[in-house]
Amino acid sequence: MKLLLTCTSMLLTLVIHLEARPQEALQKCKMGPIDLVFIIDSSRSVRPFEFETMRKFMIDIIHTLDVGANATRVGVVQYSSQVQNVFSLRSFTRKADMVKAINEIIPLAQGTMTGLAIQYAMNVAFSGQEGARRGVPSVAVIVTDGRPQDRVAEVAQQAREKGIEIYAVGVARADMSSLRAMASPEFEEHVFLVESFDLIHQFGLQFKDKLCGLDMCTEMDHGCQHVCVSETRSYHCECHAGYTLNADGKTCSAINLCAQGNHNCEHICDNSLGSYTCRCRAGYYLNQDKHTCTMIDYCSFGNHSCQHECVSVLNGYLCRCNDGFTIQDDGKTCKSDDMCNSVEHGCEFRCVSTPGSYYCVCPEGQLLQQDGKSCSTCRTAIIDLVLVIDGSKSVRPQNFELVKQFVNQVVDTLDVSANGTRVGLVQYSSRVRTEFTLNQYHSADAIKAAVLKVDYMEKGTMTGLALKHLVENSFSEAEGARPPARHIPRVGLVFTDGRSQDDISEWAKKAKEADITMYAVGVGKAVEEELQEIASDPVDKHFFYSADFTAINQIAENLKLNICAEESLGEIEVKDPCACETLVEFQQSTMSTLEQLTQKLTVMTARLEDLENQLLSKK
Repeated sequence: MKLLLTCTSMLLTLVIHLEARPQEALQKCKMGPIDLVFIIDSSRSVRPFEFETMRKFMIDIIHTLDVGANATRVGVVQYSSQVQNVFSLRSFTRKADMVKAINEIIPLAQGTMTGLAIQYAMNVAFSGQEGARRGVPSVAVIVTDGRPQDRVAEVAQQAREKGIEIYAVGVARADMSSLRAMASPEFEEHVFLVESFDLIHQFGLQFKDKLCGLDMCTEMDHGCQHVCVSETRSYHCECHAGYTLNADGKTCSAINLCAQGNHNCEHICDNSLGSYTCRCRAGYYLNQDKHTCTMIDYCSFGNHSCQHECVSVLNGYLCRCNDGFTIQDDGKTCKSDDMCNSVEHGCEFRCVSTPGSYYCVCPEGQLLQQDGKSCSTCRTAIIDLVLVIDGSKSVRPQNFELVKQFVNQVVDTLDVSANGTRVGLVQYSSRVRTEFTLNQYHSADAIKAAVLKVDYMEKGTMTGLALKHLVENSFSEAEGARPPARHIPRVGLVFTDGRSQDDISEWAKKAKEADITMYAVGVGKAVEEELQEIASDPVDKHFFYSADFTAINQIAENLKLNICAEESLGEIEVKDPCACETLVEFQQSTMSTLEQLTQKLTVMTARLEDLENQLLSKK
């Protein structure tokens, strides 16, 4: 690492005659600015008159420097067992103020923690907050009379790696190996040992020559295109803002900030000297952040003439029609696609057009037949029903058996068959388990038998997870749900006895958005607000609650009253009158009726005979 040195290549020899000439003390440095910090040993081993000599040493050197805010800055730190900042690099710009502060120093008179002092200088004294400048050489002068009581080699190495040039001045008892561990190389230029304190102020007159030198930028033809910066024994070139130094170390080239790839322009970057601007492609405008772009909304201009909807596209717009309409050749007007008016639909009650198709609907209380056209009075609901039951540990085994009875009581109200109502069952606790799917059983007896075999899960209450499973899996065609085109209602019934341990809002909403009619049944500690959030509108007809499990049978009775009247919009199972099963049912029904008539005739005959006997006896 190249240290930023402040000395000239022509340093005076250290071995000098003690009778220095007085005019040398008045000579000024001819160098560029430096940041100079004195680190002075004020331990108890330094006697008072010796400390006064240290003051004289610092003051003599300060008088030789060109001091100022833009010239050389000086700071002073004293140390013993602790470190004290006497004044920092930013404190004074006049020599008189510095001299006054030095003369007011009171020695600490404790141990000798030189490593601690170097650490303080590196982290604090030479920081920007204390007045140190970037690009200006940092010089530390350590003056000590003894051996350090802590480790100095490692912290001094760190300081040197940070660019601090260290001079080590030892007096009398100072240890030469410790001085060499602190100082910067070359050691013959940065390590000094003075025999006594009496000589230190005279030594200072010569030590200043290590800090002063020629300004190489003014003494030679440096060849820098922009700026020359002097260094010890040398110089280097720098460029103005917006330029970068070329490989020759002298000439400069303008920086292309766009080419560096960190401009953040969404579309186009235009380079300029030391800066750049962002620009958008055609059809976009630049946002207020001056970096991102937004497509121009041509529809917002109000001159598109679209009959229905205007859609902006790059560099223009196009017109679009609402569902059930087709765009005309002029690209602006729309024509209705009402299939009910263009085909013989054959709907008994009402035809509903859809884009490119149609379907028939029946009046309230009637069901669409298998032919998709005719209607009949509602006999029983034809639905896809999935029951979601709570198997958490709070239900308890005996109550879970009541829940299964509740499920079977609901099944008893339905016309279950492959073409009629289909029933699926899901149990949940901390996880979700499909007990059987919509297409697994095709009779009420089979379903009821399967319900009685369901094992109790007995864990947490993740109702939100159960609703997610209901929406994503239970009503899929893979699990037996019939296609939406057949308009068979999808009904979900959720039974719970407590508060959900996860959020239900998202999947309760998605269930309704998926056209699933949701019933919510709660018992015991179930939260009514959660049940109402699950239930479809109107909530009062889709939400049931009871304080205990013994009342769920009544809930099942009330529940069956709503299904047919409100949910039956799909098909019913129409039996073939010529089928064998139908004939058998007809014969059995006829024979049962004849038997009943025969019994009544027998009774009536007996009574007539009794009346005749009574009349004869009176005669």
